[in-house]
Amino acid sequence: MDDTTIIEKAIREAWILVTNDKDFGEKVYREGHRHHGVILLRLSDERPANKIVTLQRLMAQYADRLPGQFVVVTEQRVRFARKPA
Repeated sequence: MDDTTIIEKAIREAWILVTNDKDFGEKVYREGHRHHGVILLRLSDERPANKIVTLQRLMAQYADRLPGQFVVVTEQRVRFARKPA
């Protein structure tokens, strides 16, 4: 699937999209696509075990804040991006 199809499917099915593809930031901020939430993983260690640990930490601390947000997550930091203008 291309990125537009993925984000449209996520909207229809009320998913929070988890990705490491920066193109979804373009879709949301430059192209103005709606979303139910995007978690952009910017990890230096892309191994699956590290992704799982990072997502578990994110969920434990911020699960209630994720819907409707664009969140950038690294191993050390969680940043809630500003809403598009």
